[in-house]
Amino acid sequence: MSAQQFRDIASNGLWKQNTGLAQLLGLCPILAVSTSMVNATSLGLATVVAMALSNLVVASLRNFIPYEIRIPVFILIIAALVTVIDLLFNAYLHSLYLVLGIFIPLIVTNCIVLARVEAYAAKNDPVASTVDGIMMGLGLVWVLALLGGVRELLGSGTLLSGIEMIIPGTSALNVFGDDYPGFLLAILPPGAFFALGCLIAAYNAIKARLDASARRHPQAPAALEPPPGGAVEGAAG
Repeated sequence: MSAQQFRDIASNGLWKQNTGLAQLLGLCPILAVSTSMVNATSLGLATVVAMALSNLVVASLRNFIPYEIRIPVFILIIAALVTVIDLLFNAYLHSLYLVLGIFIPLIVTNCIVLARVEAYAAKNDPVASTVDGIMMGLGLVWVLALLGGVRELLGSGTLLSGIEMIIPGTSALNVFGDDYPGFLLAILPPGAFFALGCLIAAYNAIKARLDASARRHPQAPAALEPPPGGAVEGAAG
């Protein structure tokens, strides 16, 4: 995979085709688990692993999967990998596993995973497909982390609540102090819609400004390289 291809995949996954802000896929887990930064980021990272492994397996087996039954096969592959992730959460992060609950198994039905498997992994090599899965997943992670952080900060005045479930001995940051009354709407379902709507509006505004700037200042074409041998044809000798 070339450096340019890597940059294109990273740019698409993290920004241009961001699954949460541009494609608006997987909104159910985005809205449901973003009540805190730790919960949102944890589910996002689990989705990254599921997407990367699913893309890798499908890209490796794409020439052996009949076209007519590709969707059921893709779902079976995703389900097997998510089951492994679910069992690992239960074994090593049990407290977090109890908090996230059904949303880890529901990664199987997350349209983000199946969409990337069908649109990219089924048509490209394993390395590029794995990188695509990672970058698309990380694009979702930063949206979840930002959304969860904003809702937690406004709702309870803290950040990283529940971090002790992952790193024992640590505790949340009490940003606004013990006297902060909390903004209940921020951590209720309507608050998730308001926060996501504001985030999408900000994303669209920034993207529009970047696009306008790119149109006003187009990149200059790359300089022509001299022909082999170092001599320029037609130059005086």
